[in-house]
Amino acid sequence: MTEPMLQIIVALADANRLAIVDLLKQGPLTVGEIANRLSLNQPQVSKHLRTLSDAQIVQVEPLGNRRIYHLRPETFFKLTAWSRSFEQQVEERMLRLDAYLTEMQSKPTEGVMDDD
Repeated sequence: MTEPMLQIIVALADANRLAIVDLLKQGPLTVGEIANRLSLNQPQVSKHLRTLSDAQIVQVEPLGNRRIYHLRPETFFKLTAWSRSFEQQVEERMLRLDAYLTEMQSKPTEGVMDDD
């Protein structure tokens, strides 16, 4: 696992940060809007947003004296690709297991006597 991918997973492992990401899926928000919707204090939200920003999950856009946060879709594309690599590995293993079981079923069983 690469360091950036690990940073993304660690950032998303916190319940408050995951709640922030869920809010930002609906559209860009300011720190104050996020704090109000999650009933968290603004410094706490700012700290979580800094972690999400460091992990390249959110991007900040200064607008006057406000800072607007939105998700970075490319990070989620990378996360999806990474998780799909596990799906491919499991599928390949299942195909090998299926081939092995098919081969084993086609072989005559040794040491088994008929009751006839």
